[in-house]
Amino acid sequence: MSNSQDENLDSLKPNDDGTDGVQPQDTSASEYTTTPLSGMYKDWFLDYASYVILERAVPEIRDGLKPVQRRILHSMKEMDDGRYNKVANIIGNTMKFHPHGDASIGDALVQLGQKDLLVDTQGNWGNILTGDSAAAPRYIEARPSKFALEVLFNPKTTLWKPSYDGRNKEPITLPVKFPLLLAQGVEGIAVGLASKILPHNFVELIDASIGFLQGKEPDIYPDFSTGGMADFSKYNGGLRGGKVRVRARINILDKKTLVITEIPFATTTGGVMDSIVAANDKGKIKIRKIEDNTAANVEILVHLMPGISPDQAIDALYAFTDCEISISPNACVIEQDKPRFLDVNELLKISVNNTLDLLRRELEIEKHELLEQLLYSSLEKIFIEKRIYRKIEECETWESVIETIDKGLNPYKKLFYREITRDDITRLTEIKIKRISRYDAFRADELMANLEERLEKVNHHLENLVQYAIDYYQHIRDKYGKGRERKTEVRLFDTIEATRVAVANAKLYVNREEGFAGTSMKKDEYVCDCSDIDDIIVFREDGKVLVTKVADKSFVGKGIIHIAVFERNDDRTIYNMIYQDGNKGSSFMKRFAVKGVTRDKEYDLTKGTKGSKVLYFTPNPNGEAEVVTIYLRHKPKLRKPVFDLDFADLAIKGRSAAGNLVTKHPIRKVVLKDQGVSTLGAMDIWFDETVLRLNADKRGSYLGAFKGDDKLLAVYANGTYRIIGYDLSTHFDEKPMLLRKMKDGLVLTAVFFDAEQGFQYLKRFEPEGNGKPVGFIGEHRDNKLLLVSDEAWPRLKVNLAATARKPACSEEIDAENFIAVKSYKARGKRLAPGEIESMEWLEPLRKEEAEPELHAEDSAETQAGTPAKEPTETEGESRGEDGLIFEWVVGQEGEVPTGKEPGEKSKEEGEEEDGKPKPPRKPRKKSDKPDDSIKPGDREKQIRLDLDI
Repeated sequence: MSNSQDENLDSLKPNDDGTDGVQPQDTSASEYTTTPLSGMYKDWFLDYASYVILERAVPEIRDGLKPVQRRILHSMKEMDDGRYNKVANIIGNTMKFHPHGDASIGDALVQLGQKDLLVDTQGNWGNILTGDSAAAPRYIEARPSKFALEVLFNPKTTLWKPSYDGRNKEPITLPVKFPLLLAQGVEGIAVGLASKILPHNFVELIDASIGFLQGKEPDIYPDFSTGGMADFSKYNGGLRGGKVRVRARINILDKKTLVITEIPFATTTGGVMDSIVAANDKGKIKIRKIEDNTAANVEILVHLMPGISPDQAIDALYAFTDCEISISPNACVIEQDKPRFLDVNELLKISVNNTLDLLRRELEIEKHELLEQLLYSSLEKIFIEKRIYRKIEECETWESVIETIDKGLNPYKKLFYREITRDDITRLTEIKIKRISRYDAFRADELMANLEERLEKVNHHLENLVQYAIDYYQHIRDKYGKGRERKTEVRLFDTIEATRVAVANAKLYVNREEGFAGTSMKKDEYVCDCSDIDDIIVFREDGKVLVTKVADKSFVGKGIIHIAVFERNDDRTIYNMIYQDGNKGSSFMKRFAVKGVTRDKEYDLTKGTKGSKVLYFTPNPNGEAEVVTIYLRHKPKLRKPVFDLDFADLAIKGRSAAGNLVTKHPIRKVVLKDQGVSTLGAMDIWFDETVLRLNADKRGSYLGAFKGDDKLLAVYANGTYRIIGYDLSTHFDEKPMLLRKMKDGLVLTAVFFDAEQGFQYLKRFEPEGNGKPVGFIGEHRDNKLLLVSDEAWPRLKVNLAATARKPACSEEIDAENFIAVKSYKARGKRLAPGEIESMEWLEPLRKEEAEPELHAEDSAETQAGTPAKEPTETEGESRGEDGLIFEWVVGQEGEVPTGKEPGEKSKEEGEEEDGKPKPPRKPRKKSDKPDDSIKPGDREKQIRLDLDI
């Protein structure tokens, strides 16, 4: 990749403003290859899973940064003026490049700041020792560190690409001249793949880099900011399968007291203390009291019970608490858009070679700039001293001016390192008379001598590039290495024999590669919470489905594509699937529910042909039907190798149905195009105030019938509201003051106390949001929400207290006339003056017209979905682009092309009507598309699967 990224120095030109310099080269990202999804999904699930996280969780090998980190640093450099910037402003500016929201940007920026390397921070940035979080972005500030400015940025050697919306440009990678990936460490987790590279010592990395340039093999080990002790005997270079044991540093203060001064990496003082208390409760250790005096440094005092040996207590702490933990590294990086597993020493070598290449490119660019400056200075000297400018006085045309100057330069052209261009001559004509009249030949000679001296120095560095890189590393170490000595002591630990009591955790885990699932596989992929009496359902790549009981660890078959807790008789969870029949057979699509099966019996979801495999699979808890794009393998005369499929156009049938034909051609890959919405009937939802959960079992208050994109509005006593979905797993931290079905045009009327002003206010607003809590009563901590109503025309009764001049009275307020509907950010309008004793809602002036609420149980579209009318009649044939005949079957489920040859009989694969083969289809008039004149309200729905056979 480094060769392809080298800039063509011949194309580098001086800046347009007349100053010498090199414009940064805009290198398109088209040189990078893409890997087809189908191959990865077909052969290696791990490769497919790694593809999912290429742009999120795994760092790029060249600069050691995740995309969000790279965009943050680029944004900070863009904003940098030497002063601190509010983190909120940095987050906002970064959103030009990062489309995943402010929360992810803020978290990533705080993590960068806590590493104390690339970001110079100011304010409360949290505490990695105690786990305290940073202050809000509006309260803390940051700017790029001096180290980052020197090591990370150089627009002349940066490769650029358009941002996600095309309005800006962002770096493909930053030109980092330092093993940043190993210095910071990284952790990223996604489906089937994890990357965990531990941080290493700043000074040791530089020393190892210098040693590698001198011919020595690097041998580096992690160093943690929390200190402690570590055993790297099984580190394995940070590769998969390696293990690092990390211990806290525990000292004996006296015979009754232990003091913990350093804690293991990835733990906090609170977590360590909790583990000690838990071990004491289980009888593993005996302590009298524990105190946390942590501030800038860790100090946890452990007071022992009388008669307990401090040495034995230290062993017990290591054996039974988080004073010793085991870390499993997994050095995974992205190289050329593919995940690679490399040990840390190999990563260091790659970093050093990349630094060498960047230093060489910087020197070559500097050399080119010096040559250009020297060339122009020479041209200017000749132009003025040889009085060539006087020869153009008699020229009448621009061309004659150019020719005259060019002719005057002819005797000297052989002295220059390149040919003189028209642009060079044009630049000479732009010299002002004032400059010509004040031209100082002596100063010009000094300038040219200085340029030649610098050029000679650059050439020397290019000829001795390795030594130049060594000097560069030594400069970085001397300038920034002070105070970055190793904090973690490298030791070999003895084995502490201890018996640990396994506790059931009621969490389901799965090992997809080996085919195991259970509640005891804590190191494997977490699936969901479960109980020990639950059944689990497992779908595999070979098209088999199995339901089995939850166990500690049981073999359920290799090639697991989906595993979940199984709910018997669940007809709302719909599975969408595309599979290939046999090794070289046709592909089919189906939608089905799994309601009831025999435990531990395998069921085949395909036609049963040997070698069948699942190409696409999604579970949809509310019957969602997505749109996917099918990419066929290239074949001669195949006119349309790409087409879309909408699962909503397919009937929901039993698991044994073979499904509808997709294509007879091999599918290269299937890509999700649109998530789609639920195709099931409305679902009645209730809210159980006892357990604060939604349910469909008629427990609690009825909220309405929900389907598709319907939402819930929850208003809380703390003055916030949320607009959320109606998934039954939705969790409520507290009982809402108002919980109802959301609808367009809904207006909330709220009465709240403004602590800053000391008065009650009334406001009306239309709620808006995307699931996050939205505050609408101000930010003062003593503000309080008093009343809230969702009536369209509410009335409020305000009872005023008696005063010396005025007896107690009440006032009725028509909210609609009192204040108009405004933004949720508006303060509102102050209520009646005087001390308010109480307030209450009155009967509204008039009620809204009740909308007919169709209950799910009364709907013709039940939870089984809209049943498709079996195709019984055809209306003709249409000839496709490749000369084959498409038959379009018109039924309630729509039109489906059978892709048969002319004269060939066809039936829907795997489906029969009343146990008999379906009747032959009748032809209809030729057309290449269905009739668009059929209206949705009175027609049998049309389906057209736009594909080539």
